[in-house]
Amino acid sequence: MLMSLGLFTFSLQTAPFETLKRSTAQRWEGKNRVGRPPAYQWSGQGEDTITVDGTLAPGLTGGPANLDKLREMAASGKVWILTAGTGEVLDKWFITNVEETRTRMLADGAPRKVAFSLTLRRYWDDDDAQLGRLMDSRP
Repeated sequence: MLMSLGLFTFSLQTAPFETLKRSTAQRWEGKNRVGRPPAYQWSGQGEDTITVDGTLAPGLTGGPANLDKLREMAASGKVWILTAGTGEVLDKWFITNVEETRTRMLADGAPRKVAFSLTLRRYWDDDDAQLGRLMDSRP
């Protein structure tokens, strides 16, 4: 297992990914001053996002149906516990975008290659009412 989001596991059989990019921002508020450069004050943590990019080869790895499951999870309006394959719990995240590109089509229109990108945003609120039920995240 490379990673799990709820009970959806990213693995060779579902949605293997090649890259994971994390971006963590900080908020700095600027105040203009007369005759001087702006003054800045740190006002807290900003957005924390993860982008996962991978390629599916239906027949060898998972197929587009696994991306549809991620779309269902995104549309649920829920947040999910993200766990790295090493066992590290990375807190609560929600899906903001699922993108796919199908190429190398067979005669029936089925793709032999599906590139995908998944964007997650960290959920900072302590309210667990938004937490998804694990059984809703099974592939």
